[in-house]
This record gives sequence, structure tokens and C-alpha cells, in this order.
Amino acid sequence: LFTKEGTMNMKNQKWEKDFNPIDDELTPQYSRAYLRHLFKAKEYLAAQIASEHNLKFYMWLVKEARKHILADTFKEWKDQMVNKLNDRL
Repeated sequence: LFTKEGTMNMKNQKWEKDFNPIDDELTPQYSRAYLRHLFKAKEYLAAQIASEHNLKFYMWLVKEARKHILADTFKEWKDQMVNKLNDRL
């Protein structure tokens, strides 16, 4: 999953007891632990939730990019976002 803080592998055990939302703004209704459970149980719903979240993330990303282009701060923002997106959480 792509997040504002980096990329999350939802099969990692570190999310097993993390009941925080995947993202407070984009998908607050699903916890990280719940999504991990769905992936581990090989439920189709896991892929649906992950796809919905990633689409919302990319919509947010494009909106933010546009905002920074108009403010003439795109280069700095882009460099920061590339570093964050390369982080594995």
C-alpha cells in the first residue's frame, strides 16, 4: 500500500496488532491489523480495499502535485515525496 509516509507491506507481522487506520484521511474506516488479517486469510476483500486505498492515494498525490506546481514549490515537494515513497514501513 502506498501512504504519505512510505510503502506498507500489509503481510508484515508488525501490522498484526496495529489498530490505527491505514490513513487518517484516505481510508479511516479500515485498520492496519484488519487489512493484514484479510491478506493473511487470502480474502478477496483485501485486494479490493488495497486497490481503493491506492487509488485514493494517487488522487491525493496528483492534487498535491498540482497545488505545488501552482505555488512554484513542486521540485522541493517532489524530492521529499520521492524519498518518502521509497521508504518501506
